Amino acid sequence: MTAKLYCFGESGNAYKCARALTLTQMEWEPVYVDFFGGEARTPAFHEINEMGEVPVLVEGDTTLTQSGVILDYISSKTGKLGGKSAAERREVLRWLFWDNHKLSTQIGTTRFLMNFLPETKRPEGVIPFLQGRLKAAYTVLDTHLSGRQWVAGQAMTIADLSCAGYLFYPEPFGFARADWPNIDAWMSRIAATPGWKPPYEMMPGSPADRA
Repeated sequence: MTAKLYCFGESGNAYKCARALTLTQMEWEPVYVDFFGGEARTPAFHEINEMGEVPVLVEGDTTLTQSGVILDYISSKTGKLGGKSAAERREVLRWLFWDNHKLSTQIGTTRFLMNFLPETKRPEGVIPFLQGRLKAAYTVLDTHLSGRQWVAGQAMTIADLSCAGYLFYPEPFGFARADWPNIDAWMSRIAATPGWKPPYEMMPGSPADRA
C-alpha cells in the first residue's frame, strides 16, 4: 500500500517525514498542499487535519498528523531508525521532543519571518530574540555531537532526521554550518545516506514557484 504524505517543499517538518519514508524504503507519494495559497485553511483540508498543518500521513485507514508522531509511526512500522534498545528508544524520544520544542519551532518561525513575510509585517525585535534562542540550541546540539556520530545511539535514528530537518534549507535564518563544526560533520553524514535529497528535490513546491 502506498502511503500519501501531504506536504509542500518549504515545510521542514514534512521534509523530516519524507526523508524517513525514503530511508526506510516505505512506498509513498507526495500530495502537494498549496499552503501559501491558503489550502491548509480550507474546510476540505480541515477534514484531513483539523489543525490546518502539514505534514499529514495517510496509509489505508490510518491518518496521522504532527511530524514526531509520523516519524514514530514510520520507525515502529518498519523496525528502522528507532534505536536498538529500550534505553536508546527513550533517548531518541528525548531528542525528538527537544527538537520540537527548542529547535525546529524556533527555526521555522525565524525562517518564515525572514524569508516569506514582507519586511513591513515583521514584528520588531522578534527575529533577534529567536536567533538568540537558536544560538543556545545550536550550542546544545553541537556540544552533544562532540565525539558522536549520531544524536541518539550508534546509528542514525528519527532523532537525527528530526533535528536536522530545517537545517538543510537554503534560506537564511541565522545558521551557518561553518560556525558549528560538529553539526556540520553530522549533516554531512546524513547527506551521505542512501536516497538523500535536499528538500526542494524531495517534495513539490518551492519559493521559485511563486517568484
